[in-house]
Amino acid sequence: MKTIIAEKPSVAREIARIVKAGKREIGYYAGAEYNVTWAFGHLVQPALPDGYGIKGFHRDNLPIIPPVFQLVPRQVKTDKGYKPDSDVAAQIKVIARLFRESERIIVATDAGREGELIFRYLYEYIGCATPFDRLWISSLTDKAIREGLERIESGAKYDNLYYAAKARSEADWLVGINATQAITIAAGRGTYSLGRVQTPTLAMVCERYLENKRFTPKTIWQAHFATPGTEADAVVKFSSIEKWKEKAPAEAAYRSLKAQGAATVTNVERKETVQEPPLLYDLTTLQKEANTKHGFSADKTLSIAQKLYEAKAITYPRTGSRYIPEDVFAQIPALLLTLKNNPAWSRRLALLGETPMRRSVDDGKVTDHHALLPTDVRPKLLSADEQTVYDMIVGRMLEAFSEPCIKDVTTVTATCDGVVYTTKGAIVRQAGWRGIYGEDTEDTVLPEWTEGTTLAVGGCSLTEGKTKPKPLHTEASLLAAMENPRQRGQIQTCLDMPSAAGFGGTQTCGKEIENEELRQSLKACGIGTPATRAAIIETLFSREYMVRQKKSLVPTEKGLALYSVVRQMRIADVEMTGEWEAALAKIERGELRAEAFRGQIERYTAEITSELLTSEKLFTHKGSDCICPKCKTGRMQFFGKVVRCDNAACGLPVFRIKAGKTLSDAEITELLTKGRTGVIRGFNSKQGKAFPAIVAFDADFNTVFEFPETKNEQRKPKRKK
Repeated sequence: MKTIIAEKPSVAREIARIVKAGKREIGYYAGAEYNVTWAFGHLVQPALPDGYGIKGFHRDNLPIIPPVFQLVPRQVKTDKGYKPDSDVAAQIKVIARLFRESERIIVATDAGREGELIFRYLYEYIGCATPFDRLWISSLTDKAIREGLERIESGAKYDNLYYAAKARSEADWLVGINATQAITIAAGRGTYSLGRVQTPTLAMVCERYLENKRFTPKTIWQAHFATPGTEADAVVKFSSIEKWKEKAPAEAAYRSLKAQGAATVTNVERKETVQEPPLLYDLTTLQKEANTKHGFSADKTLSIAQKLYEAKAITYPRTGSRYIPEDVFAQIPALLLTLKNNPAWSRRLALLGETPMRRSVDDGKVTDHHALLPTDVRPKLLSADEQTVYDMIVGRMLEAFSEPCIKDVTTVTATCDGVVYTTKGAIVRQAGWRGIYGEDTEDTVLPEWTEGTTLAVGGCSLTEGKTKPKPLHTEASLLAAMENPRQRGQIQTCLDMPSAAGFGGTQTCGKEIENEELRQSLKACGIGTPATRAAIIETLFSREYMVRQKKSLVPTEKGLALYSVVRQMRIADVEMTGEWEAALAKIERGELRAEAFRGQIERYTAEITSELLTSEKLFTHKGSDCICPKCKTGRMQFFGKVVRCDNAACGLPVFRIKAGKTLSDAEITELLTKGRTGVIRGFNSKQGKAFPAIVAFDADFNTVFEFPETKNEQRKPKRKK
C-alpha cells in the first residue's frame, strides 16, 4: 500500500479519482493500491517561545535563539493564549497511521518551496521512517496527474529545496519573534510587528508617501502650433521640445509663432520599430496588471488563480518564471486549437501567425514551474472575477505567441525663431500581438514633408502645467518594487556575510546597488517570493500600518511612527532582504550550506535585537509651539529620531540625524522658526572627516547643508594706494 499526501482536500480528491481510490474514509480516500490523504496547509509549525519554556516580551529573555527548533501542531489563538487546533491534531493522527502502514509515501503537496516544507515538517514531527517519493506537476489536469505518476522521482532529489525552505522558516522566526518583542518592549505600550520582508516593504510605502508629501510642484510652460494635415479637415500638432520653467521665454516663443505664422521643417526621420510580443505571465506580473486594469488586490488575484488551478483551468499559479521549456512549447499549437470553438477567442486566434513565436521559450529560465498557461480544460460556471483573471491568462498566451508589432515611425522637427518643435506619426505595417486586443493599431499619417518645407501655423497656444511627484504606491507598483528593489540611500549597512555565501560582505549606499552580481540576484529574487508577496501586503493592512485610499497605499500614523524608528536600521534595509533571498536560492541549488546561513542569521538577530531594545526613547514624543513651516497650520511633534507635522495632510518630516550627528531640540526649533540653524559642528563626511555646517530648508522644505565661509574665502580688504 502507498499513501499519497496532497496539500489540500480538493487536490487529494482529484488525485484519488485518477488512482481509483474511491472509498471515502475519515481524513483520506482508500483504494486497491493507494490511500490518498491531505494537509490543510501547514499542519506543523515551529513552536512559539513558550514552547521552550521562555516567557515572551521580557527584555532579559532576548534574543531567543533555540539551539534546535521544536515542531508543534498548528495552533489557534484564544482568549487564554494559543492552543492546538483540534481539527489539525485529528488529521495528523490519520496521516501518521497511514504513513506507518505504508510501504512508501508519495509527496503531492504543491511543487515548490512551501509545499515541500509542509510535508517535511509533518514527516519530521511524526518521526516517520517510511521512504518517500515526489510527484511534481504543474497542473491538475487528468493528463498531468497521470504523466506525473508515471515519472515519480526520489524524494531525496528535493532535499536542497527543503533545506532552503527550512532555512527561510527559521530565519523568519528568529528575526520576526525577536524584533517584534524588542520593538514592543522599547515602545512601552501597544504591540508592533517587524519582519524581514514586511518591514522593508513598509519602508518603501513610507518613503514614497513622504517623498510625495514633500514635493513642491513647479510651473512649466510649453508652446504648441497646428498645421494642416493630409486630410481636408485634419491638423498636425507640434509641441516645443523645451518645457520652460520661466514664463517669459515661453511667451516669447508663442509671440514669434503668432507673428511669423510659419515654421520650417529642419529634420525628418523615418525608421521601422519592432515591438516584440510580451512574455507570458508569472504570478507577480499577473497581480500587477490585475491591479492596474481591474483594481484587484494581489491577494484577491492569487486566490482566484488558485481556484482556477484547482478547477484544472490553468497551470500552477505560484510561479516566478515568465518562460516555458521546449517540451511545453511543443504542446502550444494543440493548446491554441482548443480555443477555436470558443466564441470569445476564435476571432483573436485567427490573428496569430502560422508558427507561434518563441520569445517566451527558454529552458534555462524555467526553475520549479513554467509561466502561467491555460490548460485544455474549458472552465464552466466561473464568477465574473474568475472569468476576468482567466481571460487575462488566455489573452496573454495569445499575445505572447503572436508576431511582433511593426510600425513605420516618422519624427518631424521644425523651428520658428530658434525654438524647436516636434511631432510624431506612425503607420502600422503589422499589428501582430497588438491586434489581439486592438490596442495602439491606428495609423497617424503625416504629410510627406521634407527638410526645408515651410509649415503654415494654423493656430498656436501656450499651455501652463505643473510638475508632479511620484504617485503614491499602488499594489501594482509596490509589487514591482518588491520584485526589483533598489537600495535606499539612507541605509548604509548590509548583512555581513562572506561572498561565498552569496552576500556582499561590504557596506554599500546610494540610490543604485553598485555590485552588479548583487543587482542581478536582487532582480531575480527580489524581496519575498511571488507566492508570499500578496500575504506580506495583506499583513501590513492587518497590522494597521497602511490603508487603501482608492488604489493608493497610504501609511497610517502607526506605520509612519514605526518607520521613523527603524528607517536607518538594518531590518528595514531592502538590499539586505534581497541578499537573504539570493542566499536561499543558493541553498536550493546546493551552492550554500543551510548551517552557514543559519549561523549568520543568528548573529544578525542578536545585533538587531540589541539595536531595537535601545530605541525606547524614539517612541515618546512631545508637542511644541512650533508652527509647521510648510503648511502653516499644523504643529511640529518632537520624536526621538524625527520631528513631524501633526497635520495629516502635510506630515512634514524633519529627521534629526544628519551626517552622523543628531540635532538637538534647540537646533531643530531654530531650523523650524528661522528656516536655518547657526553653524553646527560635529558632522562627519563619508570619508570620516568632521566638518561644520548650517542646516537649512530649501524651497521644497528638504534639509540641506550650507557651509560657512572659511578664512581663506573671506574677502581681503582693499589695499590703500
